Amino acid sequence: MVQNRTVSPGAWSISNDLWQRIRPLLMHESILQPVNPVLNSHDGVLVVEDLYPILASSPPADLHTRVLKQGETFAVFDRFGDIKPVGMQEEGIYHEGTRYLSCLILCLGADRPLLLSSVVKRDEAVLIVDLTNPAIPVDKGVIPHGTIHLFRSKFLWQGCCYEKLRLRNYGLSRVKLAFSFQFRADFADIFEVRGTRRARKGEFLEPIVKGDSVLLAYRGLDGVMRRTQLRFSPPPGKLTDCEAHFELALQPQEEATFVVTADFQSDHSENVLLSYEQAASLAAARAAEARAQTCDIYTSNEQFNDWLNRSLSDLHLMITDTPEGPYPYAGVPWFSTAFGRDGIVTALECLWMNPSIARGVLTFLASTQATEVIPEQDAEPGKILHETRRGEMAALGEIP
Repeated sequence: MVQNRTVSPGAWSISNDLWQRIRPLLMHESILQPVNPVLNSHDGVLVVEDLYPILASSPPADLHTRVLKQGETFAVFDRFGDIKPVGMQEEGIYHEGTRYLSCLILCLGADRPLLLSSVVKRDEAVLIVDLTNPAIPVDKGVIPHGTIHLFRSKFLWQGCCYEKLRLRNYGLSRVKLAFSFQFRADFADIFEVRGTRRARKGEFLEPIVKGDSVLLAYRGLDGVMRRTQLRFSPPPGKLTDCEAHFELALQPQEEATFVVTADFQSDHSENVLLSYEQAASLAAARAAEARAQTCDIYTSNEQFNDWLNRSLSDLHLMITDTPEGPYPYAGVPWFSTAFGRDGIVTALECLWMNPSIARGVLTFLASTQATEVIPEQDAEPGKILHETRRGEMAALGEIP
């Protein structure tokens, strides 16, 4: 029950019983210190039974996600553009059925930035995130909330994730601040992420840390080496196998730009790493080419137009180029692969607007048609596949 009593502006109180219930949820990202609530409380501080202030920070978990996909790679981020191992723990960057990056968190000092906006630009398949700083204690005072604007732009291209981070000082004085990227790669099979338990795992190799890059590697039980290489430009001031730490000073209206690339490779695939600008140009050109291959539909109802355009953008997101031609994958995150009947139905429905999809689907299904009886896969000569899977567990036969 909420108690009525006088507290300072910007504060409110709750009962001890309710505090005991919500305390575990807040402890993850809270800074707790005994204080006098009247003398020390200020805006943004929650006073609980005259005991503790809870400094406002970003929530530990965010149920809303942002999804990107390109080719055999897809990513699930939170709205901040981070990959945070909390909640359902489905966030990450996946490549060919394996999670190559399981944690990537941007911090300003010891805290996450505050979210302003977050959107996936459907036409270009780019995640755009606007952030700002909370109040940051420094040696000679505090950097006020909202002084620094952070702009994150992320996209996928040919087995790599490209990110540009831009920081701008909108304050009236010079600021000196530190920020960092925390990262980790668990190389979990997608079925592990979905909840399948494995009796044995492969070998995690010793990380290789250089001046501007970190190489994380894993040798699976299938004998395949999978590697995640992160590169930072300009190089961080301090780099370990799990964190890149930067420090910078910004004059009023000055901005600084940083680029982070994550390259996902295995013995079966080698990627060509490009600059951020080169990759962005190629990705935009490919998106324009995909739009040019389909017809445009316009009506007098703008809401109906938005619905159609969103559907078309989602279709472009799921179409994957295979050696046999374009194939519409079933969905992200868990069904980003070729499903037989789903592909046929999608091709049939899109035949009037883009017949190349049907050609790609039929050619792909013909090339993967069953030629023998495999009871555990329900395969018989002439049958089309149900679904395809790539990854360690599929290679070992741990899944059908």
